[in-house]
Amino acid sequence: MKITEIRLGMLRVPLKTPFKTALRTVDTVHDVVVQIHTDSGHIGWGEAPATAVITGDTHGSIIEAIATCIGPRLIGREVADLNRNCTLVQGAMIHNTSAKAAVEIALYDLWAQLHNAPLYQMLGGGEPVITSDITISVDHIDKMVADSLSALERGFESLKIKVGKDIGLDIERVKAIHAAVDGRALLRLDANQGWTAKQAVFAMTALENAGVELELLEQPVKADDIAGLKYVTDRVNTPVMADESAFSPLQAIDLIQQRAADIINIKLMKTGGLSNAIKVADIAALHGVPCMIGCMLESSISVAAAVHLAVAKSDVISKIDLDGPSLCAFNPVTGGVNFNESEISITDAPGLGIVRVDALEMLAP
Repeated sequence: MKITEIRLGMLRVPLKTPFKTALRTVDTVHDVVVQIHTDSGHIGWGEAPATAVITGDTHGSIIEAIATCIGPRLIGREVADLNRNCTLVQGAMIHNTSAKAAVEIALYDLWAQLHNAPLYQMLGGGEPVITSDITISVDHIDKMVADSLSALERGFESLKIKVGKDIGLDIERVKAIHAAVDGRALLRLDANQGWTAKQAVFAMTALENAGVELELLEQPVKADDIAGLKYVTDRVNTPVMADESAFSPLQAIDLIQQRAADIINIKLMKTGGLSNAIKVADIAALHGVPCMIGCMLESSISVAAAVHLAVAKSDVISKIDLDGPSLCAFNPVTGGVNFNESEISITDAPGLGIVRVDALEMLAP
């Protein structure tokens, strides 16, 4: 099975409700979709969102990177030569992790199709059912409480609460949600780099003293403030998770060696795809550090790849934050992974199992 062509398209899916964090507000999933075609007629699927405030990638940069730098290196390559193909992707240019991720996802999809097996089985197997949390966007308190109660009614047992805009109001937001859910859900707090280290310690001390139990605190400080991240980790009881501070395997090693965080959040768009995501998970496992797997605002194309990885690496990836498809007004993807609110399950279809993608606008070659 040889690669013959790479095609690009744009996917646009509205969200059920605007997605609000300390960094941005978004109302639509608007992603670049990659199709890698082969001489056997098989197609590998990949996807990348434009998340400029986190990865630095835009739609234009993703498209240009794939069309001119990454894609040409793969034409004529054997799908079976996965490791070399991924090396070519990673070496094509620096940064541009979202573009690399989209292409790698499609390569892994084809590789598993070649062997007529679901991707998770090719990555090591596992129980093909996982449970995700759902994001509660930052908003006024009544809205966040209502959204939290609605999530419980839909069957979610873990809530990821976005904060980071106003330290005093953030504390009140979390207290109100904690009181409303009354122990019926695990609460995860995500500041999205919105606090300073001292603000984070102040807020967490206030919450902990008020009896608010949180499963974790995610990325309280700026991505490059590793000293600040460690400052918080050393001073609060709640486990601290690194997200934007942990893109690469080398960054994961550094965080672990400095004991700057208790948990690592793996996202394919940060690592540049599955090959480095696997390395981060293996590094964390060696050091006994648990991981979460998360996503940006992505549809079930690329989130499906994250699901397969989570299943195969469930020994270390113990927390799941793959709610992108649940936030969408509809699922444009037919086949592969079933997203049913908090429960996500994988079929036994080869690769990612994608049969069709609706609402897809292909770009001219």
